[in-house]
Parts: sequence; C-alpha cells; structure tokens
Amino acid sequence: MSFEKKHITKDQVSGFEPAKGRSSPEISGKYLVLSILLSLTSMGLLIYWTYSPGLFDRLYWNRTPGLFIALFVVGLRIWFLSAKIRYLSESRLNWMASLRVVLCWEFTSSVTPSTIGGGPMATYVMTREKLSLGQSSAIVIYAIMLDQLILVFVIPMLMILGFFLPVVPENAGWVGHGAMALIYILLLAYALFLTYGVFRNPYILKRTVNYVFSLPFLRKYRYKVAREAEVLESYSHELRKKPRSFVVNAFALSTLAWLAKVWLPAIVILSFVPADVLLSFLRGMAMTLAGMFMPTPGGSGGLEGLYALFQGPLMPRREFLGIAVFMWRLISFYLVVGAGLMAMSWYVNARVVSKASDKKKD
Repeated sequence: MSFEKKHITKDQVSGFEPAKGRSSPEISGKYLVLSILLSLTSMGLLIYWTYSPGLFDRLYWNRTPGLFIALFVVGLRIWFLSAKIRYLSESRLNWMASLRVVLCWEFTSSVTPSTIGGGPMATYVMTREKLSLGQSSAIVIYAIMLDQLILVFVIPMLMILGFFLPVVPENAGWVGHGAMALIYILLLAYALFLTYGVFRNPYILKRTVNYVFSLPFLRKYRYKVAREAEVLESYSHELRKKPRSFVVNAFALSTLAWLAKVWLPAIVILSFVPADVLLSFLRGMAMTLAGMFMPTPGGSGGLEGLYALFQGPLMPRREFLGIAVFMWRLISFYLVVGAGLMAMSWYVNARVVSKASDKKKD
C-alpha cells in the first residue's frame, strides 16, 4: 500500500530540469514587487484613515502580548503543514526537507496570482529532494485535496450559521452577501470535484496536472509531464488503497494547519481590543474563503480590504484597525515571504554546489 520506490535516473532528473540554465519554475520578480507594493499601499491608506494622535497612549498594553501568541500560531501552522507533507511522502522527506517544501510553497502562493498558486513550485522542489515527478505531483494533488475536503464541512457550517449570526458583515450590502454566496457555491463544487477525483476517478487528476503544466512558464515541460502523468495516475490509485487511518491522520494535520490560519485574524484583533471571539473566528473563515478569489499576487491589496470589512466592525475602537491590519500582514505575509526566500536560496546554493562538483569531476 505504499508508494513504489523508483530509482531516479539522470535522464529522469534532466527531464524536469528547466531549459537555459533555470533552476526552478520561473517566478517573475514583478509579482513579488507588485505584491509588496499593493500590500504597503493598502495598509498605508488604512493607517492614514484610521490613525488618530495619541493612538499608542490608548493601547490596551495588557493585550499586546497576544501578538506573541499570533507568532506562535504561525509557527504551529508551518509545523502542521510540514508534518502533513512528511506524512504524505511516507517519511521519504525528512523534517528539514518538508519544511523547505512548505516554505517554498507558501512563498510562491504569497507572491503569485491565485490561478498559479504554489503547487508547481512545491512539485519542483520535491523533485530536488529526490522524489520523482509523479510522486511529487501526487503528494501536491493529495495535499490540495485535503485542504479542499475541509471546505466540504466548513462551507455548509458557515451557510447555516449565517442565518443566525452576521458572519458576513451587514455593511457588505446585498452585493457582498451575493458574492459570498457565489464563493461558497464555487468552492464547494470544486472541493467535491477534487475529492471525487482522488477517491473515485484518478483520471481527472491526470488531466488536472496536464492543465497545470500548460501554464506559460511551465509549458516547455508539457511533453515530459504527459509521460509522468501516467505515473501520477498509478500513485493516485495507491493513495486510494490507503487504510482509512492514513486519510484521517492526513486530514487532521491539514485541518489543524487551516484552523491556525483562520484563527490568526481573531488573535490579532484580540491583541488590541476586546471583541466577539466566536464571530471574529467565523469571519476569519469567511474572509479566508473570499481571499481565494483575489486576482492580485498573493491577494495583496484585497486581503487588507477584506480584513477591514470583516474584522473592522468588531472593533469597538476603529482607530486600532490600521495597526491591527499591519501586524496581521507582518506576521502572516512578510515573515513567510522572508522565510520562503531563504528556503528557495537553499536550493539555488545547492544547485550551484552540485554544478561545481560535476565540473570538477569532469
């Protein structure tokens, strides 16, 4: 019931090696710059609109240690994600390799549009960790499926609770409520489709991978990937044969990582002012779902606006909104981007050393 161990030959590795000396799927620098600029601009505007003189004198300083809890929660989320990747690889990836994969995945997701995401980069770096492309693709698809499976439970819960609690803020108007209803429907349909693909019809997964590698910056690999996609389908069949405990454990790790993410906005709010804990948590879920549809790189610009829309009305003193958004993005975005850059530099350095070693042998 385990993945078949396959020796990765030089030809197999070179089959995924980018052309013209590139060491990874191309990430345009403009995405990184645009993501940071949009984030800084939106945060700057929020701080400008909400700041009032003497703001720091009116802070609830006894609450600010909650920001350290927020940092701890971010660390927990990264650990849960690393544990999930290691678990899905059946320990073929060690802890440090799993951590590097997660940080590269999170970094790419944070600086590219949601239509691209971090999956292709995670697939690539796992091949650098000596997994085959088929194994890496299967792990990524299965990890994504687990995240989507969470939505199968979360979305109906939010829809039901929405009749009793203002999960979507009243000031969002009928347009906002209609948009959230559409988001719920689309995400639920996608989650059900992906779950069906893994557990019932792996052929759909093969077609999905082929579609991903038809993206412009990955298109040069599409012929080789078509070959590996056949391997992916066989690994998907193996995953379907796993005992129920395997699925339950992987789903538990995925759920814990997701809960850490959606708790973060509420923890930051509570670090500045008293607020409705349950409603803030539920709105954290809703704004996370809405953020998946932001067209900007990493959702920058839009995520700050969503935070103000969903969490702002819960703050009895709106003057703290700007600084709360700033701390939330600092902890959840800028720290992840910095750590991701360091993880990606590890692969760049390893590749340089490997090339130098090969030249020396020649």
